[in-house]
Amino acid sequence: MTTAVDLTTEANLQIGYSRALPASDPFAFEERAAPIPAPRPGELVIRVEAVSVNPVDVKVRSGSDPQGFRVLGFDAAGTIVALGEGVTGFAIGDEVFYAGNIAAPGSNQRFQAVEARLVGRKPANVSFGEAAALPLTALTAWEAVFDRLGITAESEGDLLVVGASGGVGSIMLQLVRERAPKVRLIGTASAANSEWVRTMGAHDVVDHRGDLAAQIQEIAPQGVTWLFTSHSQHQEALYAKIVAPFGRIVAIDDGPRDIAALKAKSIGWLWELMFTDPQYLPESHHQQWILDQVAALVESGAVRPTVTANLGPISAVSLRRAHEAIETGRTVGKLVLEGWAGTDV
Repeated sequence: MTTAVDLTTEANLQIGYSRALPASDPFAFEERAAPIPAPRPGELVIRVEAVSVNPVDVKVRSGSDPQGFRVLGFDAAGTIVALGEGVTGFAIGDEVFYAGNIAAPGSNQRFQAVEARLVGRKPANVSFGEAAALPLTALTAWEAVFDRLGITAESEGDLLVVGASGGVGSIMLQLVRERAPKVRLIGTASAANSEWVRTMGAHDVVDHRGDLAAQIQEIAPQGVTWLFTSHSQHQEALYAKIVAPFGRIVAIDDGPRDIAALKAKSIGWLWELMFTDPQYLPESHHQQWILDQVAALVESGAVRPTVTANLGPISAVSLRRAHEAIETGRTVGKLVLEGWAGTDV
């Protein structure tokens, strides 16, 4: 093990929860002192400089009481302070970004141990806060459209992005616009967020509060080739209308349960969960490769971070504020927390 700090003497600060309380409850999150984790073989220890909060954090926290004390956080950027045995391609002091593994303690702590294979180099031209907004949504978007739907640089057709103003939709539009320029991008959004969605790369924007089927019929009379959705529950009949024969749908939420309506048009249904790779493919470096590709796109100016609010230093209070905002279901882009209260970081 190579280290830049004494892992046995310095303190770690963890922010987590032991009860599934509402985000508005002042005791929803607790701050605890803990030892700095020592890296196991294949791991890095990272000094966390910034984090972002995602709907998955809210879903996990509000689901049920954890067994003990749980630290959430699945988006981070920071600096490597220790290398575990067998780690190559990284050095002490490297600036990195990552989402990590939902089965391990998350990034809402001052020092975090992460598998090196899940970590990418931070884009050099953005802040830690801007970098922290990228990993989970970029990995989800990349896997959904390029891996699950199979969209390539030569693909032609229409991609409908349902929930295009959200974190995943905002980065997905940029990635597809850059890597698959022949694909027409249609995003759903409220009237208030339509300009944001166009700025992210959508060719057309439809109002999700209106008659979606009629709006899509005007843009793509034969139906859309592909559909990405973060809001699929109870939408089976609608999707059967607006997706073209032999089209494909990829979803990231927990619904629907009955997709029989799609059979007549031979529409394929796929799921995307970015934690599948970390949990089931222990030798995979695919997510590291994706993050490095995203970093290069950010550095070239082809993709930009989707931060819309920086809530200040990481603390129990600021995490509660972020969770409350996510729970409204109306956030645009990404929320980040940067630095630590009471420190000069």
